[in-house]
Amino acid sequence: MDPAPRTVRTLIDAAQVEARIAEMATQIVNEEGEPPILIGILNGAAPFMMSLLQAFPTPYAERVDWDFVDASSYDGDESTGVVRIDRDPVIELSDRPILLVDGIVDTGRTIAAVLDRLKLLTSSSIRVVTLLDKPSRRVVSVPVHYRGFEIEDLFVVGYGMDWNQRYRSLRYIGVVED
Repeated sequence: MDPAPRTVRTLIDAAQVEARIAEMATQIVNEEGEPPILIGILNGAAPFMMSLLQAFPTPYAERVDWDFVDASSYDGDESTGVVRIDRDPVIELSDRPILLVDGIVDTGRTIAAVLDRLKLLTSSSIRVVTLLDKPSRRVVSVPVHYRGFEIEDLFVVGYGMDWNQRYRSLRYIGVVED
């Protein structure tokens, strides 16, 4: 059964999201040096990662490889506390640095599990980049090297984040209200 639509209030508008992603791309280019391999966590990271790739200058972007892992601890709108990893990257994780990309770092469980998995697959350095960081919800300490926005403990949607698979395609970050 399809859940009833909810009201979504704008938290961060599309222009702010796009501007911050452009700033992050510049920061990554300046700090990372060699183009990294981007590994996005499906499904939430996909829009953010694609926008980040498009914000890189062309000569840099041409040398960035990317892939995805499929990992989640959510069932609908509730975290189960157990992280499932259903897909590893298929790209060769050579000796190039890796940027692990997620749409939101909340409890830290998913990032921690994926970091542990990637460390089994490569000896390369791995840094975390996220569009949204919610440190007040953290139960597992994880490094966040690049963050778009730090937000309060709100249930957010848009730009890849969803509520029961709805609202992922919004070009802004919204808060689901009852």
